[in-house]
Amino acid sequence: MMEVSSSAPLSLRTLIERFDSSAFDAPQRRAQIRLVVPSDGRWDVFVDGAGARLRAEEQRSEPDATLTADRQTWGTIARDLRGGMDAYRSGHLRIRHNLHLGVSLLAATSGMTGPERLRFRRIETASGELSFLTAGVGEPVILIHGLGATKGSFLPTVSALADSFRLIALDLPGFGDSAKPLRAVYDPEFFARSVVHLMDALGLERAHVIGNSMGGRATLELGLRYPERVGRLVMLAPSLAWLRQRPWAPLVRLLRPELGLLQVTPRSVVEAVVHQILPVAEFSWVQAGVDEFLRAYLTPRGRMAFYAAARQIYLEEPHGADGFWTRLAGLSAPSLFIWGKADRLVPIGFASHVRRAVPAARHIELDCGHVPQVERSAETHAAIRDFFGEGASRKEGP
Repeated sequence: MMEVSSSAPLSLRTLIERFDSSAFDAPQRRAQIRLVVPSDGRWDVFVDGAGARLRAEEQRSEPDATLTADRQTWGTIARDLRGGMDAYRSGHLRIRHNLHLGVSLLAATSGMTGPERLRFRRIETASGELSFLTAGVGEPVILIHGLGATKGSFLPTVSALADSFRLIALDLPGFGDSAKPLRAVYDPEFFARSVVHLMDALGLERAHVIGNSMGGRATLELGLRYPERVGRLVMLAPSLAWLRQRPWAPLVRLLRPELGLLQVTPRSVVEAVVHQILPVAEFSWVQAGVDEFLRAYLTPRGRMAFYAAARQIYLEEPHGADGFWTRLAGLSAPSLFIWGKADRLVPIGFASHVRRAVPAARHIELDCGHVPQVERSAETHAAIRDFFGEGASRKEGP
């Protein structure tokens, strides 16, 4: 069913009239999304099993997501099939509160119908229900986000590479809109196994993998434990086992992630942490990063998963038979590491240790912080495209 308010601008009415429910995913089976045209008005899109309805702003209720753009930008979005994502990347369109729902609405109203179109989906796997977005056709590429992030952190990558590859960005278990099991370990092995379970559910025998931060560490684990399932690996500022002494390790071992079921960190603290990851110049991404982090973190299970994953990162053993750096020497997949020279979380000094452990790996250093795909999008994705293209020219593996 389609219901459109006659008072809404033509651009908004055009968008909702071409709403495609197969590209939209509402985790709670319904959604209220506010569309704002400054100085012109506000309208709410209500989505449920019956379809999409556009009505005047419902002032008595808070929307799940808010999309704001001026009249000209909304007109461009309505005319251009790719206009929504272009406007968001350029900063002319702001999405707040729930990036999953906001971008999902853009995907569902783009007018695109081919297999390459952007779609939001969820699927039941052996690791529980996983939320993901997919776009493009070609060789499959799995995208794995970092600690506290979601699949939304890879929207620039999806946009940059979907013309040549089938991009699949997932929310890891415990994060975003995926299942958050209470008894999970939330360590690299668990995350790597979850990705394999997603591949199994999607019928993928093999895929390239790109991971950022904690997702980069999970990518390495995939290469070490499941070499037959991966093609080429790209690690963007990957979190790695500490080489320095960890003075707080005894205390951290005693702390239980279950404490997250009770404790809540103030938003101001969360914003300060995100500002350490993303530069002030990327303010729109800082806002989106805070919103996405809080969506999971403000739930008891989301907090527990965050603490459990952070604890595993800090406590991972660097040396010994099962130590990370000992095992890393066994990485056989063609690998590209992209480092940020101004990274405050994973110092670029780690690159020299990786070079010694994996001499065949390729390394690129960029003038950015911890999220190269956002901060230096053009350089990052050009390097990835060249790296994947090299693999295609050599016809690696089945």
